[in-house]
Amino acid sequence: MSTTWSQKIASLQDKKEFATLNWEGSFDEYLEIVRKNPRVTRTAYQRVYDMILSHGKTEYIDNKKKLIRYHFFSDEKNGGRDAVFGLDVPLMKLVNVFKAAAHGYGAEKRVILLHGPVGSSKSTIARVLKRGIEDYSRTAEGAVYTFSWQFDEKITLPDGSVLQGRTRSPLNEDPLKLVPADMRAKLFDELCPPDSGFTIPELGELNPSCRLIFKMLVQKYGGDLTKLYSHVRVHRLVFSEKDRIGIGTFQPKDEKNQDSTELTGDINYRKIAEFGSDSDPRAFNFDGEFCVANRGVIEFVEMLKLDVAFLYDLLGATQEHKIKPKKFPQTDIDEVIIGHTNEPEFKKLESNEFMEALRDRTIKIDVPYITKLSEEIKIYEKEFNPRRIRGKHIAPHTLEMAAMWAVLTRLEEPKKHNLSVLQKLKLYNGKTLPNFTEDNIKELRKESAREGLEGISPRYVQDKVSNALVSDKSETSINPFMVLNELEGGLKAHSLIPSEDIRKKYRELLNVVKQEYEDIVKNEVQRAISADEDAIAKLCSNFIDNVKAYTQKEKIKNKYTGLYDEPDERLMRSIEEKIDIPESRKDDFRREIMNYIGALAIDGKTFNWRTNERLQKALELKLFEDQKDSIKLKTLVSSVVDKDTQEKIDVVKSRLIKNFGYDDESATDVLNFVASIFARGDAKE
Repeated sequence: MSTTWSQKIASLQDKKEFATLNWEGSFDEYLEIVRKNPRVTRTAYQRVYDMILSHGKTEYIDNKKKLIRYHFFSDEKNGGRDAVFGLDVPLMKLVNVFKAAAHGYGAEKRVILLHGPVGSSKSTIARVLKRGIEDYSRTAEGAVYTFSWQFDEKITLPDGSVLQGRTRSPLNEDPLKLVPADMRAKLFDELCPPDSGFTIPELGELNPSCRLIFKMLVQKYGGDLTKLYSHVRVHRLVFSEKDRIGIGTFQPKDEKNQDSTELTGDINYRKIAEFGSDSDPRAFNFDGEFCVANRGVIEFVEMLKLDVAFLYDLLGATQEHKIKPKKFPQTDIDEVIIGHTNEPEFKKLESNEFMEALRDRTIKIDVPYITKLSEEIKIYEKEFNPRRIRGKHIAPHTLEMAAMWAVLTRLEEPKKHNLSVLQKLKLYNGKTLPNFTEDNIKELRKESAREGLEGISPRYVQDKVSNALVSDKSETSINPFMVLNELEGGLKAHSLIPSEDIRKKYRELLNVVKQEYEDIVKNEVQRAISADEDAIAKLCSNFIDNVKAYTQKEKIKNKYTGLYDEPDERLMRSIEEKIDIPESRKDDFRREIMNYIGALAIDGKTFNWRTNERLQKALELKLFEDQKDSIKLKTLVSSVVDKDTQEKIDVVKSRLIKNFGYDDESATDVLNFVASIFARGDAKE
């Protein structure tokens, strides 16, 4: 008998995991779980902090400052779909808030407010946290438990009402809340001894609905808690935003339609007839966002657009960890409250004297745009890569140039007159420049307090790259000029550019990027032309032999005459000049090379022309200079190319494809472009 499709689907199910996540047991069994692992009682902040740490971290030094990269925000489990790039410092500050809150130092009584320009990853950070705590609740380490009341037979309570079936704790509370407050200290010491390294947190009181059932059962059973607990069923709690369990999201609506009951719940009018009063908690739906997010995380989208009535609810929810449902006493909650907003809304909060209480209860985390080029590039590589883009090739440097322009719009003009904004970008990206130390870079960042809070959003760049991809200007590939032209064309209609002066500045920065691209591709074509590895190795060997003879004050044997000659100064200088080694520093440079080779030898390593990046560049430029006339690249711009030249050009093109990632069309385009520069006589000597 053949297997049915439904059977095939069923075979994919992990039944063991299903059983684990749907575990159910008695109140006694739960207390035994707590005794073995008291950490199941952690607060929401403790759970979020442990969840972040469970993914690991990497410590590194940047500009003499110790930084931490938390792997959780790389979103590796989802293939980096919501990875956050280049924001290690803001994320460190955020995690430090979670750490302080987990230790009960006061941060747990605050609203975490992510503040920054549009498109700076505020929503992404909140989304990653929500999904992360969902996934964590499915692990053994992140297990959470709650309870339901179970009445297999009809139970008549002292007030005449009847209970039957199952009633779930509406706030998904910890079963330990069923222990009367005056008994908790002694019980908790037995479950979790003071020297265990963990303390069961303060839990607060039961929600009004469970509290009423508890009181009536105590009366019915004459204070016999054993009989009461026989009606308690404890079960595993798996957070789910879609099912509104442990994860809440609140988004402002039209001011006329906003109602604070969306946060705290509302009366169930159909049950009033059953229970006889709208103040009976069993006739109330505890389904507001604060209620469903209990034990987990609640996100406030564009938080400061909320009506004032909502902001008042936030005050108690943060400081006292209590909410005030309509007609009921204050109810304890335990959840991470995280909101996000942009700068204009935050300025309104700062200027509103009636909102001092909220400002005082807010921890603001600035989430700026990225100012490090390599991190900005990752954003676009995540969206536009061969796995996602089918049918079109993205030429090398296309995303890099778009990212470069985006970062340049966010940087402030350097106050030092000898530094351009492009050089500043390169310094931030880890490149070394003469006369600039790590202390200088720290100083640059310090004097640019608002850097990253203004400029072009990654979303704008993503939209324009998308436009270029669907454009009919190219059949098989897109190149940097196509994207840069799209970026420039969209500036006129860009609604977030505050003035014509800023628009003009952004256009000028596009020209800066185009010039930088010219330099990059000229260098690549030069390297492709001079990529004869045997020729470079031979040139390198000759150079090193002469440098060795020079530094040791020896003569060098001429391979052709057999005679001993003085070191070839002309050859050495022709190579050194390619990397701007002045005459006055040639001796230092040559000694550095020999010391470098000696150090490699001590470590058991062999020197070759690829080992030293500066020397490799100098050798490639020297070889290019020696060979460029034989290639006759300028003839590319003419309509007639002889067979010999075409063969050499085809070799260069194949090197561009093999070594630099071009396809046939983009390699032809870049050769034509560089050829036109040579034809204008703009090639660097």
